[in-house]
Amino acid sequence: MEPADRETVTGLPPGIAAARETLTPMLSQYADLCAAHGDALVLFRVGDFYEAFCEAAETVARVCEVTLTERSDSTGDYPMAGVPIDNAAPYLESLLDAGYRVALGDQVEDAEQASGLVDRAVTEVITPGTVVEDDLLDSGTTNYVAAVAESEETVGLAAVDVSTGECLVTSGDREAVAGELDRIAPAELIAGPGAPTFDPSDAERGWATHEYDADAFDRRTATGRLEPYLPAPERRFDADAELRAAGAVLAYAEYTQGDDGPLSYVTRIRRYDPRDRLRLDAAAQRSLELFENRGLGASDTLFDALDETSCALGRRCLERWLRRPLVEVDAIRSRHDAVGELADRSLAREGVADALATAYDLERLVSRVSRGRADARDLRSLHRTLAVVPEVKATLAGEAGEPTADGSADSSLPRTDHLRDLRGRLDELIGVRELIDDAVATDPPQEITEGGVICEGFDGDLDDLRATEREGREWVADLEAGERERTEIDSLSVGHNQVHGYYIEVTDANVDRVPDDYRRRQTLKNSERYVTPELKEREEAIVGAAERADALEYELFVDVRERVAAETERIQGLADALAELDALCSLATVAVERDYVRPELRADSGADGNSEAGDDANAGIAIEGGRHPVVERTEESFVPNDADLPRGSVAVITGPNMSGKSTYMRSVALAVVLAQTGSFVPAQAATLPVFDRLFTRVGASDDIAGGQSTFMREMSELTEILHDAGADSLVLLDEVGRGTATTDGRAIARAAAEFLHDELGATALFATHYHGLTDLADDRGRVFNLHFTATREDGDVTFLHRVVPGASSSSYGVEVAELAGVPGPVVERARDLVAAEEAERGEGADGPGGETPSGDEATAEDEPAAEDGPEGPSLREFLAEEASAGASGESDDADATAAGDAPPGVAAALRDLDLARMTPIEALNALHDLQSRVDDD
Repeated sequence: MEPADRETVTGLPPGIAAARETLTPMLSQYADLCAAHGDALVLFRVGDFYEAFCEAAETVARVCEVTLTERSDSTGDYPMAGVPIDNAAPYLESLLDAGYRVALGDQVEDAEQASGLVDRAVTEVITPGTVVEDDLLDSGTTNYVAAVAESEETVGLAAVDVSTGECLVTSGDREAVAGELDRIAPAELIAGPGAPTFDPSDAERGWATHEYDADAFDRRTATGRLEPYLPAPERRFDADAELRAAGAVLAYAEYTQGDDGPLSYVTRIRRYDPRDRLRLDAAAQRSLELFENRGLGASDTLFDALDETSCALGRRCLERWLRRPLVEVDAIRSRHDAVGELADRSLAREGVADALATAYDLERLVSRVSRGRADARDLRSLHRTLAVVPEVKATLAGEAGEPTADGSADSSLPRTDHLRDLRGRLDELIGVRELIDDAVATDPPQEITEGGVICEGFDGDLDDLRATEREGREWVADLEAGERERTEIDSLSVGHNQVHGYYIEVTDANVDRVPDDYRRRQTLKNSERYVTPELKEREEAIVGAAERADALEYELFVDVRERVAAETERIQGLADALAELDALCSLATVAVERDYVRPELRADSGADGNSEAGDDANAGIAIEGGRHPVVERTEESFVPNDADLPRGSVAVITGPNMSGKSTYMRSVALAVVLAQTGSFVPAQAATLPVFDRLFTRVGASDDIAGGQSTFMREMSELTEILHDAGADSLVLLDEVGRGTATTDGRAIARAAAEFLHDELGATALFATHYHGLTDLADDRGRVFNLHFTATREDGDVTFLHRVVPGASSSSYGVEVAELAGVPGPVVERARDLVAAEEAERGEGADGPGGETPSGDEATAEDEPAAEDGPEGPSLREFLAEEASAGASGESDDADATAAGDAPPGVAAALRDLDLARMTPIEALNALHDLQSRVDDD
């Protein structure tokens, strides 16, 4: 069977369309739903299954690995495939993973009450970004659908998590919005007409993008869509593009939830400015392994190292904090205060954690309540979560018997403003809790239409109906004994089934002994079933009372659910407070258990515009005994290192492979991320500035799916850094230029380091094996050298993983190859080649792989000797000669002979270069071309 094309699967299948005029009423209903949802694969409820037909059925059978059957009627034969409704989640997940949106066509009226064909409608369109079912969502994660719109060079971005009601809105230029999309990481992106295309930074992982109804992006339409959510929406956003994107994403969310009107639980539409948080682009998140580790330890990420949360609310909050760390000093210190208090108060911290471990996901519960999709068990889960709030408040206030240092009670708890504010936001919602407790059974059934949901005593009419039903069943229970005594038939029994109701069963051997008032109801092989007038009357009373009781219970439950839904905003406010408290407890637990220290913040850093008298304007990062928070968890031992980086300095880091350069740089960056998240840091002491952006170019990887080689990806990331970094940025660069020829790579690395220092003033850690770059410290005041030490004894190299001032003398590449298991003959041959090259250069090294001079002399190790005669002058030498010629009054005719007979016109070309108007990469390319002209002469 050939796979069906996507166009024949979504919307109206061609096989159904061809026979549409002759279809049966049920298939006509299916065809109507398909035609109304042309972008989705429709699953149509038939009995206990969701079915698809014709080409759609072929796809369902193939993707979900279910049997393809056939439906035959008077109009023809139609391929059919279905999935069980009771276990639909894994099949829906398979369809979503295959890239399909799925529209569920459910029965919207009771089949027993329908006259003719049961009415069906699409009640939900399931898409990657609008999933709300718990079975299809990971607990404690966010799942956004985003929309983008553009107006006058400004791009608006809006994202909503349909499962929780959180909605975020921002805007910026294309580059800024691309960064926010990478940070938000939506599962789905819809684009307005004329909006730019945004591709994920990693082609293998990212969002599904598609266009949506252009009318939804119209300003007037979007304004009308937003009015139920926000009063005067046109005054709530900074840009027209924001309003249009927000209106469109909410229109799409409403469409996927059945087009029943506004989503009343979306009460938190928050406009934010990306500059109000530490900006971490996709490259930084990836290289620092904040949320994803592509190595063998897939769970070894910074988030995993911090995640000691007790409930889904706290886990989502912690993830949001880590994706968007703070830049406002007072806000950071407030979190540190709260973490510090919880770290000190172990009984309170553990008590809160234990209480929150029993809490359910309030955000998703209240969204189901608000949408009218919560069942009785959801309300009981809500009740159990509300029940922990008084306990949490008491624990924070020290009412659980928490003593002070001298053993007396402390009436001042919580001590910090942050925790006092949090405690004040813990709304106990007593009315909601009591309503659920009074109304909903403690252990209710899954179904809410079959009784057993409402507590006895909640409603008098319901109690009367139940009493009638109960009395009737008790009478029936006594009937069997009475009839046996009356008829003297010991085998007589009373039973019930759904088809015939109550009956009296008598075996054939005793049929001649039945009383005259027995009326035959059913004949079986060896017995007869009878009913009496009184039994029939009782049955009608029982069934009538039961049906009316079930209907009344449903009405009462819906009323209770609506009354709870009316408190959605209060419940969401409580959810926010519990989430923040859980995240703070997690950070405090990590701080205590792993010996983290509270960082001191330098308020003069400039990221938030604040300053304090007495702070050193040049003070930067000062870390004593810093550790990598992830690596130290996975290794038996870890060597701590200090970091002293003045603001605007560039630390050039050299040293052997495997010595720990990348780990060191990441440790410094992660300390900054942790501190600005509100966490303590893994160190003995730390004083840190507040940065506004963090950039990384660390690690080698390609993006074949995105059409980028390793070097192209490296240069793309470098370009973004050199364009966007500033004086309040922290930059990590590792092995810049290694993916190309040595001359080019070294030139790019040096030029990039000089640009960081001279033009950007960013604080940077620059790791390299181009040892010649260490001479930058000689002529630039804010450049200094660090290196990682190693020892050699009897030919064996030991890496000490210790950083010290100064430049390294060797990279020990051959030794690292040997440690990695490269075959012995290859290692020995490599040593011979190194020794021969060193002998040819006359460097007098101590042996193969031994130490070589640092500084300018060390650059010889980076480039092979010329094979075609003497090497021409470098561009630096040429410029020096040109400057000397100009100073001595020589004419332009000297151009052709300056600097060792450089080609004519080079000096003129240099004078014509307008570097101020070039991007860094354009400047590097231009200078490289000139160097090539000098080299080729």
